Amino acid sequence: MASRFASWDSYFWETGGSVLRNLYGERDGAALAQREYSETTKQQVKIELGLTPIPRTYDAEHMRAIHRQLFGNVYEWAGEYRMVGIRKNLSEFAQPGDVPRYLSDAGRIVRGAQWSTMNRDQFAATAAEVFAYVNQAHPFREGNGRMGKLFMQQVSELSSYRIDYNPAVSGVTPEIWNQVSMLSGPDRGRYEPQSASLVPVFRAMTVERPPAPQASAPGASTALWRDRSPYRASFPRPATAATKPGTSAGPTNRATQTPGRRPDVGRD
Repeated sequence: MASRFASWDSYFWETGGSVLRNLYGERDGAALAQREYSETTKQQVKIELGLTPIPRTYDAEHMRAIHRQLFGNVYEWAGEYRMVGIRKNLSEFAQPGDVPRYLSDAGRIVRGAQWSTMNRDQFAATAAEVFAYVNQAHPFREGNGRMGKLFMQQVSELSSYRIDYNPAVSGVTPEIWNQVSMLSGPDRGRYEPQSASLVPVFRAMTVERPPAPQASAPGASTALWRDRSPYRASFPRPATAATKPGTSAGPTNRATQTPGRRPDVGRD
């Protein structure tokens, strides 16, 4: 695995290409995006309904398990850390060697927080801090947004709140989400993410957790399905923004656009 995906071009069918290697053998970008979205949505539902148990360890292995379940039928490298630098718009994500540290810090914050006693403001601030580290890690070549949002939903289970990504509920549009996520990266030359921009967004998405329906009650699974928003863990949707190869040797989210860099079909 390490030798197979050790360079930017190795993730594509051909050097200079734009379609990621995939287990379908699909070489059309639009068709791959559709098949990927369909598959990951199906797997997301299975996770949310408890049909595919994910051990709640709240660490890097927890996130890898989510990613592996979501993308295991799409990409050979599902659940494996990327071995290349990546950036998106003005955001330069962690260098591959720094990914484990960011995920370790995210897990440390989760396990050290008193989630059960938090009020809404405390929950939003702590959730924003956790997500800032997960987002800066961007540990996988593709699918970091979907993994991160589902991970945060599972973190919220430790509290009396849940996170509703539906903009009709929170007012947080994909554009707002992408902007504050970009602003949460560390300043140039620094390690620590800046979660302040994420706090009001997480507060807007924080809602009281309703009592869980009885698993044995007639229609319980159907009720959970109806309650599931398409934005819960796939917001923004696939094929909305390209990722590009990273350039810096250290963390920064203020990278400038470099002419001539080619986009791929990377989605979050």
